[in-house]
Amino acid sequence: MNLYQHHIFPYVRKYKKTLWSTIILGALTILSAAMLTFTSGYLISRTSERPETILLVYIPIVAVRTFGISRAALRYVERLLGHNAVLKIIADMRVRLYHVLEPQALFIRSRFQTGDLLGTLADDIEHLQDVYIRTLFPTVIGLFLYSFSVIVLAVYDWKFALVMALCLAVVVFIYPMASLYLMKKNQQQSKKLHSQLYNTMTEGIFGLRDWIISGRKEQFLSAFQKESHASHEIDKKIAYWQQSRTVQLQIFSGILVLVVGVWAGQQAADGLLLPTYIAAFTLVTLPILEGLIPVSHAVERMPAYDASLQRIDRIHRQSPEYVQPLEMPNEHLDVTIELQNVRYRYENQPADAVKNINLSIRPGEKVAVLGKSGAGKSTLIQLLLGTLEPTEGDVHVNGQPVSQYGDSVYDVMSVLNQKPYLFATTVENNMKLGDYQAVLEDVNRVAEQVGLHEYLQSLPAGLKTQMEETGQRFSGGERQRIALARILLKETPVVILDEPTVGLDPVTEYSLVETLHQSLQDKTVVWITHHLMGMEKMDTILFMEDGEIIMQGTHEELLSMNERYRQLYTMDQGL
Repeated sequence: MNLYQHHIFPYVRKYKKTLWSTIILGALTILSAAMLTFTSGYLISRTSERPETILLVYIPIVAVRTFGISRAALRYVERLLGHNAVLKIIADMRVRLYHVLEPQALFIRSRFQTGDLLGTLADDIEHLQDVYIRTLFPTVIGLFLYSFSVIVLAVYDWKFALVMALCLAVVVFIYPMASLYLMKKNQQQSKKLHSQLYNTMTEGIFGLRDWIISGRKEQFLSAFQKESHASHEIDKKIAYWQQSRTVQLQIFSGILVLVVGVWAGQQAADGLLLPTYIAAFTLVTLPILEGLIPVSHAVERMPAYDASLQRIDRIHRQSPEYVQPLEMPNEHLDVTIELQNVRYRYENQPADAVKNINLSIRPGEKVAVLGKSGAGKSTLIQLLLGTLEPTEGDVHVNGQPVSQYGDSVYDVMSVLNQKPYLFATTVENNMKLGDYQAVLEDVNRVAEQVGLHEYLQSLPAGLKTQMEETGQRFSGGERQRIALARILLKETPVVILDEPTVGLDPVTEYSLVETLHQSLQDKTVVWITHHLMGMEKMDTILFMEDGEIIMQGTHEELLSMNERYRQLYTMDQGL
């Protein structure tokens, strides 16, 4: 119930007028259908008596037409209002989920599987529209019809009304509870298998080349088909029960129709009811039962909703609490970064990712952070950007906690990572992502700074050259230079380099390192790397191991005083 309070009830309160209107219209639709069959039954019986004039049945004829038209019109308006409200709710849920995911974009892969996110965005939220359309609306309407039918019947015969209340309770309460009990495990298993299929599918897409190269394509397809078959079998069990239940309820409904018919005949025989109403009371039972039968399916879906809500709630719980971000002052050319006794531990992890970090970065300073994979370098970046908050200690930018700046921290800090995303548009547009107001002269200037100007000029389309998806038109080094041009256009005073030379050949790496040093010489630079190339141009070098800084100093100091650093530098230089 707590999940519903967080992810369902807020939207019910927000759109309560529209939802209540839909429920009222739904109830009126079924009542119109009931009155249509009631009036039709009366009209058939009355006309069989061959009245002296058509005027004696004129009102029932008009009523049949009125209820026939109103049923269709009410159904149309009910569907229009209901689906409009539900689509708005689904849109709100997607927007809310996006706002939760956006701050986590830099470390989404470490927290969520792609298949889970795909399943949540494409399946779970879409699936939750059934909470309203197939559960809330039918259940409330069904309970209203149940109460209304028993009360109206009690006006004629309270004893029979009590009997019918017990009989209808089988449809409204017994069968729904039985469906929920019998199908709960199957519903949960179906949802679990669907989630697994999303994960398997995304892994297959991302690893398709490796599956083919390794010669294990058939093994993957066989495993996927096996999972798909298991999911299909569960869905077949659920569908079989639903069809079986529908048949059982239809048979039970037929019995109730006969019971009402017998009661109406007995009432007529006792003189308590006109004979012309026997067919009317008998036929009116059918639309009422049609409005009650969907309650079983509505309640049965609850376990599937729980699974979807749990996945959505897990994503929401990962989101940092929103606070109004501080505005970065316009005079931000001089940026000072301070880390004091910083420690951070990821959730459910036994050890700290970083610990005992004390660091001061002055404006214009060049700081290199070295260390092997898993040393805590990437975590340090997230702490510097404010996307992670320290478990202990403080990270300040110009005297304020960096997390309080929110997205405005990117007004003073830019990041060049290992694989910057380049869009399927022109080189110029990709560069202008740093400053969309930049003129051609600015773009040419940064292209010159990153060493691409001559090469781009040699291309037929120049800056208008299409990059293709993810920038595949260009080599790895060229893609990094284009991403660097973005940063130079943005003109942030601090640039964080997150191993931008990984995967490049030695010649390209050396050229890119030289370009980085030249183009960023007037900026504060934090360089995350496990190579020692270009370290002699850095002001401060930090070496991290197991989340701690174990070496710190200039290149010359470490080279002369630290044997381990000297060995690492010698090995890295290939000496």
